[in-house]
Amino acid sequence: MKRFGILLGIMLLAVSFSLYAEESVLIDFSTLTADLEDGNNEATIVDFSGKAGVGYTDEEKQLMKTSLAIEKWDVNLASSSQTVTNEKLSYTKEAPVSEQASKFAGETVMGVRIHFPEEPFNSYAVIKPPFEIPGYMRKTQLQADGTLVEDETDREGSKFDGYGVVKNVGAIKSIAVDVYGSNFPNGLGIILKDERGEERTMFLDYMDFNGWRTLGWVNPNYISDVRNRELHKYPLYPRTTPMRRLVGFIVYKDAAQEGGDIITYIKDAKVTYDLAVIPGTGDIDNEALWGILDSRESSRRTAEWRRLGEIQVLRALEARKIHQDSSESAAPAATTNP
Repeated sequence: MKRFGILLGIMLLAVSFSLYAEESVLIDFSTLTADLEDGNNEATIVDFSGKAGVGYTDEEKQLMKTSLAIEKWDVNLASSSQTVTNEKLSYTKEAPVSEQASKFAGETVMGVRIHFPEEPFNSYAVIKPPFEIPGYMRKTQLQADGTLVEDETDREGSKFDGYGVVKNVGAIKSIAVDVYGSNFPNGLGIILKDERGEERTMFLDYMDFNGWRTLGWVNPNYISDVRNRELHKYPLYPRTTPMRRLVGFIVYKDAAQEGGDIITYIKDAKVTYDLAVIPGTGDIDNEALWGILDSRESSRRTAEWRRLGEIQVLRALEARKIHQDSSESAAPAATTNP
């Protein structure tokens, strides 16, 4: 009888994981302030200069070091809206919230300025991180000389867990984004990518309100009552644990809406979901025995690093060229004596 009671308790504990959805912070911009002298965020800094090879100066390699710091995010307009003026006037900034505010007092959020075309046609802008957020990168430590080394004391999880990445995600129940509106009628959406590389855009709501509000997307196919769910059996180990990565936020402009500047602020994004794999229910530690997932994720880390490194090197070279061109145009023209 006692043994039966213990077994029943374990079963109830397992069921409780499936009955009650988890909530995790996908990203919180108050943790992405520029806390380093070069304008980067220490927790999310990455150094792509290792992919640059030889022939680059230390100053050029410094440009290949970046992070998810708020002011390094990009605002990419739709191709039909990409004029020099529109792109120049569309960017992100750190926005400190007043100490007297009723919500998020004293914190820093991401401010977004988007300059849409004045012409009456549909458009959109995607607010994206400066690089595709990696799902498998090891945690690192910033050294006194500015170099990054893998954190050997913390091998659990990855560098960007909670900084745009949520792991062990089964069915998503809802998504919530805290936004400050200024009565602009534009719509807001969020773009996520899963472990297979498939992207999905979820429309949240319109921003035609004043002040802070939580905009949300609720999965219409999510069944809260476990008794009504259609049960499926999925192979578990050694399949990669499902995850979601933040690709960006998208702001829509309807043709009937006024163009020009819009301003908004984003604090964070949270995801509510069922666990894909219930922790602590296996009798055998499969990964410790076989090491298959670590081997696979190592390959994925290498592929991510190579792809992202090449892109960041090109971005650094482009930034250097723009800086050189602006310096040359600002220099006074040479004059000759008559």
